[in-house]
Amino acid sequence: MSVVVITGSTGLIGTEAAEFYAGLGYRVVGIDNNMRQIFFGPEGSTDWNRRRLTETLGTKYTHYSVDIRDGRQLNRIFSEYMEDIALIIHAAAQPSHDWAAREPLTDFGVNAGGTLNLLEAMRHYCPEAVFIFTSTNKVYGDQPNNLPLVELNTRWEIDPAHRYHNGIAESMSVDQCMHSLFGASKLAADVLVQEYGRYFNFKTVCFRGGVLSGSRQSGVRLHGFINYLMKCAMTGTPYTILGYKGKKVRDVIHAEDVVTAFHAFFTKPRRGGEVYNLGGGRASNVSVLEAITLVEEIMGKRLAHTYTDQNRAGDHVWYITDLSKFTTHFPEWQMKYSSIRMIMEDIYEKNKVRWRDLR
Repeated sequence: MSVVVITGSTGLIGTEAAEFYAGLGYRVVGIDNNMRQIFFGPEGSTDWNRRRLTETLGTKYTHYSVDIRDGRQLNRIFSEYMEDIALIIHAAAQPSHDWAAREPLTDFGVNAGGTLNLLEAMRHYCPEAVFIFTSTNKVYGDQPNNLPLVELNTRWEIDPAHRYHNGIAESMSVDQCMHSLFGASKLAADVLVQEYGRYFNFKTVCFRGGVLSGSRQSGVRLHGFINYLMKCAMTGTPYTILGYKGKKVRDVIHAEDVVTAFHAFFTKPRRGGEVYNLGGGRASNVSVLEAITLVEEIMGKRLAHTYTDQNRAGDHVWYITDLSKFTTHFPEWQMKYSSIRMIMEDIYEKNKVRWRDLR
């Protein structure tokens, strides 16, 4: 039986990927030591996802509580399954700007060092496997803030005549800008994944995601914007808008659609360190103010919220993804959750029971 190795297997993308590939008949090897709880406290714990995966997937899922910074442990796992590994999905990360600034060594060790450990494990034990890296649009730093943005009533928007009006493409520079320490560590990992593809001619790919969301996320104040916003509304927790007048814009893609994009690449892999921007694009994007309005419409009640003018350093004012490179290479891929409302309604419906006791 072919094996899919997933790091961050109890997180948002990892969980969706584990269920997807187990459903296709693959054996899934999950690597996740629940560092999200260390980063964000009990609210960020993903243990509930681990329990659900082991219960629902049974023998199709094997879990290892291993830190990706531990190269020896990773080598032990890879050597055990080396003849059967067909795909590696690397979704483990320290994902917060603010947390990275508090502990840069840990952030870089997880995001960059952990990625290097996995690439080396692939090189030594399964060099013909496909390596998919969940990168981030933060590799572009604050370059998007130099675009000719226009302030509207509920959002910032870009000049319709600009070449990036339909979204930011992979051609945007990642150089000479502020990234945040998190963005820098993810960029280092991104370049490593590209280089292993180019230098060794491996089947590696970086998917630079926008806001990845869905019902399986353990959203917290510092990470998981849409999921956390809905959680606040459902539990009566006040929400704090961080800067940019609440008009900053993000495109949002559902985790299921992320995984089907991964699978499209897996079934027709390209060698040489490919890079794709991946997000909701023009079909699924929202400002913070607009997201609050949507939450209130879905819930049928007001969301208590406050505003602080202190935005996060290096944060994007406006970011929408240009999907054209990926959809040109993989025209068969289509988003199931084609609007931000569909994503938010999914989060609401599937978390009614889980969040009920938090009110």
